[in-house]
Amino acid sequence: MLNSDDLTPGIETRRLPSPDRHSAPTPLDVRQAKFSSAMRGYDKAEVNAFLLEAGDGYEQVSRENERLRHEVVRLEASLAQYKELEGALKGALMSAQRVSDDMKENANLESARVIREAEGKAELMLQRAQAQLEDVQREIDGLRLKRRESEVALESIIAALQNTLEYVREQGEHRVIPHRPLLGVAQSA
Repeated sequence: MLNSDDLTPGIETRRLPSPDRHSAPTPLDVRQAKFSSAMRGYDKAEVNAFLLEAGDGYEQVSRENERLRHEVVRLEASLAQYKELEGALKGALMSAQRVSDDMKENANLESARVIREAEGKAELMLQRAQAQLEDVQREIDGLRLKRRESEVALESIIAALQNTLEYVREQGEHRVIPHRPLLGVAQSA
């Protein structure tokens, strides 16, 4: 089955693992694999060349696979960092949104308070102005009443003086000489 002349000195003959085995052959297993000769078997040089080439390819793929595993681990670590950063950013964004909402609410409450205060002051000023207007209106009404009373009193004085003047004029026609001593005559006597 296995020819001793096919074996390389110093290298132990190994067989490829059977399909029932759980581990896959390594590149070294592929390179060192030896097969028994059969009567119309394959060309040993071609098989050995193929096995060496397959082992090299397998080793290259294994290295690439290992490199990719390391890359995946690195990327997963980066992803975890980014997810952590994303979580922190989301938290900061939510916190900023809450602060913004609180600020808006406080600003709305403050503006409502300022408006109420201004409306109260305006109402108070309006009431004071209304009271002053009413006071001025009462003064005007009082002055009008006094004017009317003064006009009536003046009219009555004028009427009395007219009556007196008419009386004096009527008496002047009936001339009455007063019995008063003359100043010049009384002094000489």
